[in-house]
Amino acid sequence: MKVKITKPDSTLFEGEAKLLQLPGTGGLFEILNNHAPIISSLGKGVLRIVGTDDKPLSFDIRGGVVKGQNNDILILVQ
Repeated sequence: MKVKITKPDSTLFEGEAKLLQLPGTGGLFEILNNHAPIISSLGKGVLRIVGTDDKPLSFDIRGGVVKGQNNDILILVQ
């Protein structure tokens, strides 16, 4: 799936991923390929990505929003 993670002043990540683990305001959740359409708020925590090369990445965030549809994921974070 195509993922873009952006802050107000920069882009943290843009590329392909096969798994996202996100700190939702109600707890952790994951997004995999072909996930149902989603819009969700994010809380403070660690956002984890597993790329198509199986290399994990992580970002500490203070909150944000995720929108996903048709394997195109946009994450806006603080």
